[in-house]
Amino acid sequence: MQDTFYPIPNTFYLLHSTFYMNYRKFGKTDLQVSEIGFGAWAIGGAARVGNMPIGWGNTSDEESERALLAAIDAGINFFDTADFYGFGHSEELIGRVISHRKDVIIATKVGHRNINEKIVFDYSGDYIRSACEQSLRRLKRNTIDYYQLHTARLEHLHNGECITAMEDLKRSGKIRYWGLSLNTFHPQPEAEYLIDKKYGDGFQLVFNIINQRASEVLKLASRAGFGIIARMPLQFGLLTGKFKTDSRFDAGDHRSFRLTPEIIQTANKKLNDKVWPIGHHLHLNETSMALSYILSHPEISTVIPGIRTQEQVKLNTTGLTQLDADTLKTIEHPDMKWNQLVDLLEKQG
Repeated sequence: MQDTFYPIPNTFYLLHSTFYMNYRKFGKTDLQVSEIGFGAWAIGGAARVGNMPIGWGNTSDEESERALLAAIDAGINFFDTADFYGFGHSEELIGRVISHRKDVIIATKVGHRNINEKIVFDYSGDYIRSACEQSLRRLKRNTIDYYQLHTARLEHLHNGECITAMEDLKRSGKIRYWGLSLNTFHPQPEAEYLIDKKYGDGFQLVFNIINQRASEVLKLASRAGFGIIARMPLQFGLLTGKFKTDSRFDAGDHRSFRLTPEIIQTANKKLNDKVWPIGHHLHLNETSMALSYILSHPEISTVIPGIRTQEQVKLNTTGLTQLDADTLKTIEHPDMKWNQLVDLLEKQG
């Protein structure tokens, strides 16, 4: 049986196999991005800085390659990675498998480094220019479609080196567009600064059923013509309905210290009581409900669930629908008290 198709405003559609992929304009740029993108953090594989896991555990390159090809088949044309994911391995996989395709839009990030087994944020002009060359080599491309400062803060923006470097790279043709991946819990200061100064072309931010702290940024950025990438749409898997309080994660998976039993229990109670019943009434599974919530906000250009298998490609690209205004109001009502849960997540880092 085919998935029910409900048009979402401000998009256009292409038929792939037995379902539609929708495309949206990325801000004021000329990029038309698939509404579901490919979040490529996980395919970077297990990685650590000191004793801290910064990946999603062990992965199979063969499986990752099959997932990348399945994503192309499903109509996904937007792939988001970073030079820090697997210390460049995610970029290398994308470069090996899909870099030759002219219809693919590749976004990557710069600014995180592993120096003496410590995470160091480096937004100096020299480093950004050098890192861009390394990313281009790994991605096997002459130009990066969308280059992002990886969580640069106000102090880095005020310094100005990173902005100058990004503008220089754009003028030289090394990158087409650039933007900033905003802080998970406090996205406003950096977004407001770049919007006010009219720097950059887009933002990546966390926005999902649980973490709605970027709601105001969505409106401000969209009005100013910035493209918007929604990351962490399933909140580390909490919004898939799969986890129980006794769920455990491999030591190499960053969720091993981020998703405590208290967080899982708190999330499950709120979701089981108020949200999942709405999705079931609409014949949506948990993943489809979570992604449909984000895509029902027209300010969003693309959503990037983490993908590492062919099955995840299918789960993340089917069963999506436009939620009505009453459903959105229910999920966003202050009585839901999502911020209490987000505070717990922020405490874990």
